[in-house]
Amino acid sequence: MHLNPGFLQHINHHFSRFFEEETSVSDSYKVEGGDICQAYALVTNKGKFFIKLNSALFGLDFFEKEARGLVAMANAGALKVPRPLFDGKFNQQIYLVMEWLENTTASNGFWKNFGYAMAGMHKNSNDQFGLEHDNYIGKLHQLNNRTDLWSEFYSRQRIMPLVSKAYKQSLLQAEDVDMAEQVCRKIDSIIPSEKPALLHGDLWKGNFMAIENNQAAIFDPAVYYGHREMDLAMTMLFGGFDEEFYDAYGEVYPQQPGFSERKEIFQLYPLLVHLLLFGGPYYMPVKKVLEKYS
Repeated sequence: MHLNPGFLQHINHHFSRFFEEETSVSDSYKVEGGDICQAYALVTNKGKFFIKLNSALFGLDFFEKEARGLVAMANAGALKVPRPLFDGKFNQQIYLVMEWLENTTASNGFWKNFGYAMAGMHKNSNDQFGLEHDNYIGKLHQLNNRTDLWSEFYSRQRIMPLVSKAYKQSLLQAEDVDMAEQVCRKIDSIIPSEKPALLHGDLWKGNFMAIENNQAAIFDPAVYYGHREMDLAMTMLFGGFDEEFYDAYGEVYPQQPGFSERKEIFQLYPLLVHLLLFGGPYYMPVKKVLEKYS
């Protein structure tokens, strides 16, 4: 499947403005690009690029916020991130054009390199939890109002807004809301204090790939400054990463004791996201976490 000529003419114009010389797409073809967007390769006289498209049903600024997240992670200088070139709107679709990264097969040393690099990214800090703007996780708006305390941020910007939304959609019951409020009151006693860390925000196996030199590249972020165990717990939610990743991470940035006992409380947020996006199958996983910590 190829992109239509009108859209390609539009993209050619923006490529030419970006490079400040005549640039044109000679070929386009569909590639894998996740659950909520269409993705294509663009072959141009300036090289190959990646474009994501969406009908913008959940936010005209969706790709603008994604690009800002990519830039924030790239600026940390620890991991390879596809460079965003430009985003825009054509007819009923929004789009984001970015650097093309060639996927390779991971070999010995990949997971160690990835663990070292992720620890390096998490060492990038800020004076508060949150971000200067809201963004998205999947199709959901993600609040990032900045706060001094992780417990306040996690309860008011992450857990309770989604719990309230799930209750209004009859995905949670009143007793679940009560348990969630109890969990939020206990966050300070469960989670050790740490300085804010630059997070990917949606770090699972679908949002990274192996590239040249046995390095990892990360993409599709939901960036903010948060407790670094949010990213680590997310990696363990859907199958987990290789143990070498966690060992290498710990060499660079050791975790405080007891993570295995508290990881589910960090997984509550992505589980609530999945409950809102995909419904019933995620109810019992959410309920089990609420019951464990309430």
